[in-house]
Amino acid sequence: MLLKIDNIHVHYGHVAALKGISLEVGEADFVTLIGSNGSGKSTTLRAISGLESPSSGTIIFDNQHIEKAPADKILKMGIAHVPEGRRVFKDLSVTENLLLGAFTRDGKPAIEHDMEKIFEYFPKLRERKNQSARTMSGGEQQMLAIGRALMSRPRLLLLDEPSLGIAPIVVQEIARILTEINQQGVSIVLVEQNAEMALELARHGYVLETGTIALEGEAAQLMDNEHVRKAYLGI
Repeated sequence: MLLKIDNIHVHYGHVAALKGISLEVGEADFVTLIGSNGSGKSTTLRAISGLESPSSGTIIFDNQHIEKAPADKILKMGIAHVPEGRRVFKDLSVTENLLLGAFTRDGKPAIEHDMEKIFEYFPKLRERKNQSARTMSGGEQQMLAIGRALMSRPRLLLLDEPSLGIAPIVVQEIARILTEINQQGVSIVLVEQNAEMALELARHGYVLETGTIALEGEAAQLMDNEHVRKAYLGI
């Protein structure tokens, strides 16, 4: 098992954001977390990547405890996080943003090779490689944020709402590329308000409600679950 979370609790002050979450992610797995706003999805990703420290519980990645590890160490171990809102460095060029994604790595040839791979995934980034990120559309900035995360060569990629505020045709392209990335061996944990897309992409899913896991199972089974269909798929 690549990632194992066991009974973690996270508090913001006196407010419990996560109330005993447990989940697993295997090698080359694709897992999605779905749920309404405030259910704890983003907090779960932040706990995994070291941006939030659990008050209790364990997070084990590649057989190592990381629940108290700093974010920079977790990144070096192989977990990359693309937060909600893209958060690219808007005054830097596309190329400079991508190079920052590789700041933990050595070896110029390997970094250049990986940048070329990102440009193959996202041809729009090649076209705009010398442009500042602020001149790009929201969809292109999302591609850049994903590309920057991939430049760290992660074993586990955490994605928070990659489709938010992006044109449907770009969402479809990003979904296709995520599938390809996963097929090449990178495990993915996807947080998405677009539950239908998320369940179509993932193999396993967890439904979060008010800081707890209400349901879990194979993505196809969740797609057919009556509660999920009514609450999250609008069916």
